[in-house]
Amino acid sequence: MAGKERDIKVHIENVKKTYMGRTGEVVALNGVNLDIKDNEFVTVVGPSGCGKSTLLNILAGLLEPTSGVITCNGKPIKGTGPERGVVFQQYALFPWLTVLKNVMFPLNMKGIKGEEAEKIARKYIKMVDLEKFENHYPKELSGGMKQRVAIARAYAANPEVLLMDEPFGALDAQTRTQLQQELLDTWEKEQKTCFFITHDVDEALILGQRVVIMSARPGRIKNIVDVDIPYPRNQETKMSPRFLELKNLIWSQVYQEYLEVRK
Repeated sequence: MAGKERDIKVHIENVKKTYMGRTGEVVALNGVNLDIKDNEFVTVVGPSGCGKSTLLNILAGLLEPTSGVITCNGKPIKGTGPERGVVFQQYALFPWLTVLKNVMFPLNMKGIKGEEAEKIARKYIKMVDLEKFENHYPKELSGGMKQRVAIARAYAANPEVLLMDEPFGALDAQTRTQLQQELLDTWEKEQKTCFFITHDVDEALILGQRVVIMSARPGRIKNIVDVDIPYPRNQETKMSPRFLELKNLIWSQVYQEYLEVRK
């Protein structure tokens, strides 16, 4: 039992989040329970407004739960911390810094500077295939390139847990597919614990070892689907009978929750 407990990286127990809206109290999350293992890739899907981003922001330490227990490495999450890195849909790059300086920024904040910081930053810039753009500014990059910089910056900080809130949601289909593949390649090399929110069932399946399906507000976990498709995965994987079977299973449950929202 002790070994099993050590294997749990993130523990979420009976988490509830409420806030005051214009018409009174809104329950965003109500009784969320989830354990995420060390180095596991978990994806999360559900209808708009089901609390996916709220849960991620609580994991990031940007929000506090109204009640419940949430821990990382067995310690309660209180605010942001270096063991957790976040990548949002908005690129959140510093426009006045070059690609290299953007990726070096979290290292500098940790006290790693000079040649050592440059060496680490260059490693991750190369990993996302942006070596030729180290001295470019964000305004000179495409959307996909900006998101690559954001991912490189998150990895450079060496977090144990990577929290990703629809990082590819604003990108065109071709760029999105390419970045999915690059993210999988990086995850297999770096072995981080990943918590990845998406609206795209295909994306959830191609990336995740488990897919968490959330219910319509108030957000709860409706189901968790084990993705028993071996890595490495690629676009051909999407044509396999098992992928299509799981896609239909997950989509039917997400669609049921979508209909609940519209009632």
